[in-house]
Amino acid sequence: MSQESVADEVRRRRTFAIISHPDAGKTTLTEKVLLFAGAIQIAGSVKARKASRHAASDWMEIEKQRGISVASSVMQIEYQDCVINLLDTPGHQDFSEDTYRVLTAVDAALMVIDGANGVEPQTLRLLEVCRARQTPIITFINKFDREVKQPLDLIAEVESHLKMDAVPLTWPVGMGKAFGGVFDIRHDRMRLFRAGRNKFDESDQAFIEGLDNPEIGNRFNESWVQALDEIELIREASPTLDRQAFLDGRQTPVLFGSAINNFGVQEVLDTLVEMAPSPGPRKALERTVEPDEPKFTGVVFKVQANMDPAHRDRVAFVRVSSGRFTRGMKLRVSRTGKDIRPNNVVSFLSQRRELVEDAVAGDIIGIPNHGILHLGDVLTEGETLHFTGLPFFAPELFQAVEVKDPLRTKQLRVGLTQLGEEGAIQVFRPEAAGGAMLLGAVGVLQFEVVAHRLKTEYGVEARMMPSRYSLARWVSAEDSKELRKFLDANMANIAYDVVDAPAFLASSVAQLRVAQERYPQIQFHTMREHGGKVFDQAG
Repeated sequence: MSQESVADEVRRRRTFAIISHPDAGKTTLTEKVLLFAGAIQIAGSVKARKASRHAASDWMEIEKQRGISVASSVMQIEYQDCVINLLDTPGHQDFSEDTYRVLTAVDAALMVIDGANGVEPQTLRLLEVCRARQTPIITFINKFDREVKQPLDLIAEVESHLKMDAVPLTWPVGMGKAFGGVFDIRHDRMRLFRAGRNKFDESDQAFIEGLDNPEIGNRFNESWVQALDEIELIREASPTLDRQAFLDGRQTPVLFGSAINNFGVQEVLDTLVEMAPSPGPRKALERTVEPDEPKFTGVVFKVQANMDPAHRDRVAFVRVSSGRFTRGMKLRVSRTGKDIRPNNVVSFLSQRRELVEDAVAGDIIGIPNHGILHLGDVLTEGETLHFTGLPFFAPELFQAVEVKDPLRTKQLRVGLTQLGEEGAIQVFRPEAAGGAMLLGAVGVLQFEVVAHRLKTEYGVEARMMPSRYSLARWVSAEDSKELRKFLDANMANIAYDVVDAPAFLASSVAQLRVAQERYPQIQFHTMREHGGKVFDQAG
């Protein structure tokens, strides 16, 4: 592949994440995007937990049982002349850390909003991350086949919370039982709603051309009268869609539909292909990396253990940042300086894997390994680079964990180490001898998932117990002797995480405050990056 063809391939890439509050319809929309792109022939039912079909993006056993996404999924599909890398993320707030890390690997985000609930708290948190990274956002307002909020109110909510102009590309005609479809404002035609379709067929698409076509009014009566007034209002009040304003985070295109009924998905895909950016430059500590550089660079943004339980594998998900990957090429891990030659690199459609012969910037590749690659690792063709911004947040909930069968202690440690390294939970090893391993989480559901995975993937029955700790702060100091003195003096409250970064565990904010006052030379951190490098020093 010549350098010119690499650049052409990079321009074809669209890498985006789907984000939402739980139950907004994110996983359903993911299914339907795959359906419309021809990647699957029939959509799985994400609600029918006992059915034989499940969402293609939900591969973990507990996800199939509970009907929720608790891990991020990565899927690559082709649509029109583009290669789309789609990352489905957990909607549940208890797994927000995984979502934050995934958002470091994408160039755009598709925000799904439940039309009945509007912009919800978890959506707001994710939006803040997108805005901090200047990630362009496309908005899809879902569930118009049900009774929902008025569309003008929803537009006002989006603008209020996103602090950017919402530019409707389609507009709903009616809602619930009276939902007739959406009017495509830019193409001056109405797409008629048809419910109950679980397969995509071009022949199912029905349109009425023209805003002034009397057929629309004859068919939809009062719903059309209201929609027509609203369309004329937004044409007057809304700015014209401007791609640069979208890329700069000043505008979000808005589409309406019903994902469960495959309705509005076509417009979502078309908008992504048209508006979402191809891969751009990425900043490393050493320099800015351009996507069409000749040499390969990539960063591990996610590690997943036991995607194939039969082989006890660990897959490192790598976002290609520049150059071209080819199977078997020699790559250097910047953290360790060691070289690897990955031969069984894969791309994904959920659990379905295909060997990757080559990949370019924007692509997501999976490298099976046995603990060589960690979250945040940078892979290059020899250059030492460090990409920043892959966060670990100080946990807010703690539980001690012990194994019910002492003979399975080794399996417990192996399981906790691997789950900690993949970021499913934070695992702390107390400095004091004889202390039980500690699990730290952002949300309580993480403990349940870890217990389930220890049992099903590692054959370990774990006993979770209350912990006296309620917060943690990673600690560092400019003077290593001062840090050692602090660690020795506070041994009962010191634990080490999976990369051996020391943390101070406290039972209350007051205890933390006392430690900060007594040891002003110690920095207490609410976040750290891979390898223990801390970038936030807020107490």
